[in-house]
Amino acid sequence: MMRTKKDLIDALVDHTNQSRLVSEAFVEALGDILRASLVEDGEFVLPGVGKFSVKQKPARTGRNPATGAVLQIPARQVPAFTPAKLLRDTVEQR
Repeated sequence: MMRTKKDLIDALVDHTNQSRLVSEAFVEALGDILRASLVEDGEFVLPGVGKFSVKQKPARTGRNPATGAVLQIPARQVPAFTPAKLLRDTVEQR
């Protein structure tokens, strides 16, 4: 089961027969490219996996759970993920 960055790097080393340094550099670069694409283009597509995008969340009124005080939560942009059909179909067949 993959839960950490180290687990992902170990899996890449096993599947690609590349060195740990190359696999670690790949994971770092992929993360950097994904973040830069979301900031610049608002979208990053990983074929067969899905699409990362930026969604706008509107401002809303919230409540502090500790004090019950009403507060205004500002509008913000958040990352979102839409799985590719191949990924959905693969998980569905499980």
